[in-house]
Amino acid sequence: MTIKIGFICTGNSARSQMAEGFGKYYAEKLGKDVEVYSAGSNPSGYVHPLAIKAMAEKEIDISNNKSKSLDDIPLNELDYVITLCGDAAETCPVIPCANTQHWGLPDPARAEGTEEEKLQVFRQIRDKIEERVKNLIEGF
Repeated sequence: MTIKIGFICTGNSARSQMAEGFGKYYAEKLGKDVEVYSAGSNPSGYVHPLAIKAMAEKEIDISNNKSKSLDDIPLNELDYVITLCGDAAETCPVIPCANTQHWGLPDPARAEGTEEEKLQVFRQIRDKIEERVKNLIEGF
């Protein structure tokens, strides 16, 4: 049976995009029958360039991903809904029968400083997301 996971954030430009990338990567690497989606309660309309760069360092290409709304994914078919920010937890619709988890992580898109300092924040969030996504998918 295919397990469907949705990573939900507000803008769907950074955290949920990285989670989707890792989800697809680990589902394939671990041979799990998992479909992975990401969406935003208020999509930004773009994938953050530093999210793309941070994922490329892990050899995962999310450069062709699109920022999607909740209407763009099979919301009512999801087995797992993972919210990645406080706002999404408040604005995310209740999905009947879905296992809902909240992984509260700071928004790297709000990082300040030089390009390198901002990228460092993206790397820190990326690594936390990778660990959690890998553990989730290993458990299936």
